Amino acid sequence: MLKYQKKKLIVAIDGPSGAGKSTLSKALAKKLGYINIDTGAMYRSVALLVQQQDIDLQDSARIKALCEQISIVFERHQEEERVIVNGRDVTEVIRTPQVSLLTARVAALPDVRAAMVAQQRHLGRGGGVVLEGRDVGTVIFPQAEVKFYLSATAEERGRRRYEELLARGDQVDLQQTIAEVEARDLIDQQRTHAPLVQAPDAVVIDSTTMTIDQVLKVMIDLVREREKPSQDHH
Repeated sequence: MLKYQKKKLIVAIDGPSGAGKSTLSKALAKKLGYINIDTGAMYRSVALLVQQQDIDLQDSARIKALCEQISIVFERHQEEERVIVNGRDVTEVIRTPQVSLLTARVAALPDVRAAMVAQQRHLGRGGGVVLEGRDVGTVIFPQAEVKFYLSATAEERGRRRYEELLARGDQVDLQQTIAEVEARDLIDQQRTHAPLVQAPDAVVIDSTTMTIDQVLKVMIDLVREREKPSQDHH
């Protein structure tokens, strides 16, 4: 009797800002025993260093040098994942509204994207990974065995973001937060380099009226199904 080994897959989760991608990719990775590669956190990390070193976004030489020298590591501590940049824990500091706004501009720079995509491919090449972002299933891992496209209305995404920031103690305005989500969508869709697009073979999940647990169940069921070795898929 042949014993079939469960495959370790590459799982891609794409979608607009605030659709719940990072929450779901962390939860999914944990359930599957996979590593979660938070691509958004990687761009946020670059944005943070750009901000701290006061680098002009037009200064491509300095931006390129920064990207070549940056070390980004994801570590799991008990129940949570920490983002370590150049040996320093930046998990909280990369989530400020200032860094969020700068990230959209930094992520649109071709040099930054090229460097981060190379790092992501390197980190994920062996499978057993969950990655989320804007172009994971179309650009970074078009060969991913499982692709999800997660969406929700801008109002709903803005409301979630607003509640998240409130819970952190930030002073925020709901309408302004929704407007920022819409502005972010526009930047992501219109940029020339790796815009936000849906892979033709992605499974679309509209999470507007779903709970995190409901979405997670849909995702887990599909991944488990595809992890099964195919005996005759030819």
